[in-house]
Amino acid sequence: MFKRLLVPLDGGDLSDRAIDASLALARQLGATVVGFVAEPEPPIPSSPRNATLLREEMLAHAAHSKSHAQSVLMRFEEAARAAGVPFEGWHDEVPRVHKAIIAAAESRGCDMIVMVTHGRGAFGEFLFGSQTKAVLSESKIPLLVLH
Repeated sequence: MFKRLLVPLDGGDLSDRAIDASLALARQLGATVVGFVAEPEPPIPSSPRNATLLREEMLAHAAHSKSHAQSVLMRFEEAARAAGVPFEGWHDEVPRVHKAIIAAAESRGCDMIVMVTHGRGAFGEFLFGSQTKAVLSESKIPLLVLH
């Protein structure tokens, strides 16, 4: 059955729902939860920068990303501890979030991915994209989508 659940989070408004639902499922299955935060790499500068300024911006972005990810994962870990569910947290700075989610599930030995979707509809997906839809189309690991 399912013993390791990868739960990608972005710290947004749906993260609490993903945390609660995945911990309830993990408790029922006797599974471990692997929380994963995929922080996007820094955006490409829109205007020329000198090397020093570019380096400072990249370091600031990396520090902010790491702090954000640690905060999200700490909240998840506290909830897992309270629920009595084994937890592992992991974060990475990545160029493509959906590919990082799939790679994280494979490298961490997860047998299910649990994601929450905004359910924006076709127009919203056209404007904002859908990480969930991209994971669904490319992953060979079962995906549980919560709405």
